[in-house]
Amino acid sequence: MAQNESHNTTSAEYTAEDIQILDEIKAVRLRPGMYIGSTDKQGLHQLLYEIVYNSIDEAMAGFCSRIEIIIRNDNSVIVIDNGRGIPTETIQEQNITALEAVMTRLHAGAKFGGHVYSISSGLHGVGASVVNALSLWLKAEVKREGKLYRQEYRQGVPQGGVEIVGEASDTGTLVTFLADKEIFKEIDYDFDTVCQRLRELAYLNKEVEITFKDERSDQEKTFYFEGGIASFVSRLNKNKTIIHPEPIYLSAMLNSTIVEAALQYNDGFAELTLSFANCVNTRDGGSHLTGFRTALTRVLNDYARNNKFIKDTESSLTGEDVRQGLVAIISARLPQPQFEGQTKVKLGNPEVKGEVESVVTNGLSLYFEQHPEDARAIIEKCLLTAKAREAARKARELVFKKSSLEGSALPGKLADCSEREPSLCELFIVEGNSAGGSAKQGRDRRFQAILPLRGKILNVEKAAKDKIIEHEEIRAVITALRTNSNEYFDLSKLRYHKTIIMTDADVDGSHIRTLLLTFFFRHMTELIERGHLFIAQPPLYRIQCGKQQFWIYSEEEKERKIKELGENKVEIQRYKGLGEMNPEQLWQTTMNPATRTLFQVRIKDAIAADQVFHMLMGDEVPPRKAFIQTHAQSVRNLDV
Repeated sequence: MAQNESHNTTSAEYTAEDIQILDEIKAVRLRPGMYIGSTDKQGLHQLLYEIVYNSIDEAMAGFCSRIEIIIRNDNSVIVIDNGRGIPTETIQEQNITALEAVMTRLHAGAKFGGHVYSISSGLHGVGASVVNALSLWLKAEVKREGKLYRQEYRQGVPQGGVEIVGEASDTGTLVTFLADKEIFKEIDYDFDTVCQRLRELAYLNKEVEITFKDERSDQEKTFYFEGGIASFVSRLNKNKTIIHPEPIYLSAMLNSTIVEAALQYNDGFAELTLSFANCVNTRDGGSHLTGFRTALTRVLNDYARNNKFIKDTESSLTGEDVRQGLVAIISARLPQPQFEGQTKVKLGNPEVKGEVESVVTNGLSLYFEQHPEDARAIIEKCLLTAKAREAARKARELVFKKSSLEGSALPGKLADCSEREPSLCELFIVEGNSAGGSAKQGRDRRFQAILPLRGKILNVEKAAKDKIIEHEEIRAVITALRTNSNEYFDLSKLRYHKTIIMTDADVDGSHIRTLLLTFFFRHMTELIERGHLFIAQPPLYRIQCGKQQFWIYSEEEKERKIKELGENKVEIQRYKGLGEMNPEQLWQTTMNPATRTLFQVRIKDAIAADQVFHMLMGDEVPPRKAFIQTHAQSVRNLDV
């Protein structure tokens, strides 16, 4: 009976009256994620960026030299530029002012016809209107033609017409908005996150001054770079040993596409190449990045053969050979960018590949002719990489038989689980036989596998590929996960969907954890990006008070608990290593999914992560010491 009643609650009729037509503002508020990606902190920051992008469009068009961003104490945001100012006259066909159209109509703007903005960034004309729709209130002020105009909005709805409120001696636009708490659970902009994006924009738009003030914390930064992306490359190579003294800068316009590239090699083994399209960071690359890499490989091979660095009988350099130690920025500006997805992480225009390839090939070939010393240094670096690659291939063939990677063979020290569905499986990487023994006994054998490592693994930040492959503990990790590494990495073969680093809560444990994180960041980046890497948090102390037992995970928590227990007699046990806990205790505190604490490893900022790992694990001592002194109070365990 109840089942029949539930079926009757939905009408079988489907008529025109069931179709809802939302106006644009309501549509944005109903489905904000469709326009800004999410309503978490990332989406909140996107609001700020979208207004800034309008100012950047004026800068790219050559009419804006200063942009100022202010976050006020109430978390409202002000963006000011000295561009031409948004037009305020009425659009005759629509009977609406241009300013109101830009601020309230999703696809209104000067970015479509190509007359005002041949190149633009942002969300293709929906940026300002989306920000307006998702704000509790917004105020737009325009200085134009000697007048100061103003219009105010609430949740995207105009609160009156465009008014003249004064006179103006210059031009520009000022937008102030407060994100709506009905949309965003937390309105709290991160100063460092905003700085990172504004710094990028300043590098990509040389000689444009961008000032950022945060009244909440009384912080202020100004970004201005005469060298543009060449200065960007120099910054990314800071504290690294460079192969040639200055970044190579290339620039040209081809078929209405402006191509800029800057590159410089260091003596390391990691590549850091960032790609941008119309000032948007295309994190997943695209046609412009493919064109750059193709040209780079071709030019280096042609130069090496023509100048007898590579004999006719020898193999050519591969793409991997020419990218180790490379730091590069590729920026393309084009009239009609085609991005994959609303949030623009990959450029799809197929014609851009050929345009970038042509510009880089011509420019880099000419540079090498004019700077043979730099060319020689780069070629020699690439040839050393090629030799290491070949040595690594031979080492791989010796230590990784086909059955080891694709068949059933697993490391002898691995205690595998019985479950075979990867999404249900976990791999704990632990240090030492003692901890490994406790973990093996305490685990749930159905879905938890244990891989004990002996001592500290190789520091991959300072090691060539063949040395990495030959290292026994690294081989064990690669073989257990089944994904292989580097250019052979295949996530579809991942044996465990949770890889958990579980080390002692002391300095040695911190060091081992950092070494493992460096390996995963440099050689299994996708494992992190796809959310498969975690860090376990074992307790530091066990406090016994009568029959009560408390597991303590920090010094601060210990002090609070002792104070809370007052004068009662307490017994405190400090755990220096996982092996000091019996299997039951390790399961209860660190391995049981119902009670444990896991930290998921994420790459919030690839540039910052690259610099931190190089600083912590590289050869340069002074910057590492400065980094530790600066951050010593903000971390729990920091390995020196």
